Amino acid sequence: MTFIDWSIVLVLNGSIIFYAMLRGRETHNSRDWFLAGRSLPWWIVGISMYATAIDSTDLVVDAGAAYGLGLRYFVANWMGVVGGWLLLAHVVAPQMYRAGMYTNAEYLEARFGVASRVISVLVQVIYRTSIIGMIATTNYLTLHIACGMTPVAAWSTVVSIAVLATAYTMIGGLKSVAITDALQSIIMLLASIVFFVVVWGQVDGWEGTKQKLAAADAALPEQFLRIGVDQQVVEKPEDAPSEPRIAIRQRMGFKYDEQRDEFVRTSPAWLVCLSLMIAGVSYSLVNHTQSMRLLGARSVWDIRMAAVPAGLILIGVTFLNLTMGIMGRALYPVLDANLLGVDQSVLQIDVIYPVMVREFCSTGLRGIVVAGIFAAAFSTYDSIGSTLSALITRDVYARLLVTDRSDGHYLAVARWLTPVVVFGSFLYVPELMSRGMISFYLELVGSFVVPLMAVYLLGSFSRAHRSSAVFGLAAGVAYGIVALCAPRVADSWDVVLLPPALMDANTTAPITFAITCSVMVLVSLVRGWETSRTFERTETGRWLADSQQEAREASPPDESRSNTLPVVLGLIVITISTVLCFGVFW
Repeated sequence: MTFIDWSIVLVLNGSIIFYAMLRGRETHNSRDWFLAGRSLPWWIVGISMYATAIDSTDLVVDAGAAYGLGLRYFVANWMGVVGGWLLLAHVVAPQMYRAGMYTNAEYLEARFGVASRVISVLVQVIYRTSIIGMIATTNYLTLHIACGMTPVAAWSTVVSIAVLATAYTMIGGLKSVAITDALQSIIMLLASIVFFVVVWGQVDGWEGTKQKLAAADAALPEQFLRIGVDQQVVEKPEDAPSEPRIAIRQRMGFKYDEQRDEFVRTSPAWLVCLSLMIAGVSYSLVNHTQSMRLLGARSVWDIRMAAVPAGLILIGVTFLNLTMGIMGRALYPVLDANLLGVDQSVLQIDVIYPVMVREFCSTGLRGIVVAGIFAAAFSTYDSIGSTLSALITRDVYARLLVTDRSDGHYLAVARWLTPVVVFGSFLYVPELMSRGMISFYLELVGSFVVPLMAVYLLGSFSRAHRSSAVFGLAAGVAYGIVALCAPRVADSWDVVLLPPALMDANTTAPITFAITCSVMVLVSLVRGWETSRTFERTETGRWLADSQQEAREASPPDESRSNTLPVVLGLIVITISTVLCFGVFW
């Protein structure tokens, strides 16, 4: 990185942060901080949703995921996230908005009781802080590999980025975050387009990618350039495996190829796609960083329209960003520390993106790409920091611990929780540095987040009994924990906890979803279905109740505008995604 590169990074990101600080002075109360005063137009909300969804992990980690999974990983965004946004914007979020709610966890108590509300907060804290940890890790890999920084200098810069994002988030809350996300998305999009064009030239386009993949292995083009192909997981044993070891791996669903000395497990294409779609929908429905933006919209119509620009931008940017991993596989078919020019300590699939930035970006261009990575980091640091602070403040602190204080007290608590959330996430870094980050993320989602998604869906589309959510969550999460631990137990103690078919990580999300839904239905059959899906509880704490009432009065839902346009445009967006996944690239 030259002086010119660093100047580009500082000017592009510094000007946006300075603007965020100025806009933050407009925040005077909790409604401003949590909901931006319910003043955001649909296009700001939509762009902010996209910017929050695409962070530095999506540039670096998702490129690494595509390096390992190929085009099939696109399904998570194209079908999962986009479809989940439409469900959230058209079904779930309007209910919360009309009730004056500030968080998606408030919805769960109103529908299912306080236990589900608290569980939702705990799940989101575990799940979303892991993302901040991934951002810190990807920023380190970028600074260390692409920018040539020493480990100490790289980590110091990572901490500085977190401090800056925390500062303007504490001051301005959602209004600062949403506006800066929209501005940062411009940098992110510019960086994605420019870098895509550069690497596209290096591989000689789509045909060149096919040829380079085929040169490495004749089966790779089929595996990586089509979605509808069964996935193969290949493990190379370090030493000649013993007969008992082979037997254990076979009970885990692997087959041993003696000629190639490798274990192979095959997952059907439909199962992989289903698992990725569920993970994507879970991100949209459970993740309050998305709900928070929609709840800050100025009307229900704006909520529904916001999913359209968010989905369209995500479809295009997904192709730009994730194709980087496939082209990286063509250029570097083998993960070799010497070939990639990285330390053995950081060797994993997530280094591909930083390596390509280092190798293919000239002066000036490298500055734009690194500025885009930093902008993506800022846009998610601030989003998750403000989101989790809101959840902990309203749904745990004000609901259960300190129930009757002033608005200023709770605003201060939310602000000071932001650095706790951001810097507490660094506890994940050692684990993330030792393995591919996307596998860690998908394991967390399948085990903890998918059961919560099932509760949101049944709460919105059925009359499930109020007590059913707790039982469903307990059953779904219990199975998820077993599935999460099973491979580690088998590797460490040669004890297989699940049948071979269920040891495939792709089965975890569908099964936890099915278990949660089934238990909720059984409980409802025993205890009786609710007479309606309406909320049976409003807030009893003075501040919580007053703030909801103020939100309803300050910006009452405007139902006068026709929903035809948002519905038609939303259907067009999901049709584009479906054709790409199950037509063009299947």
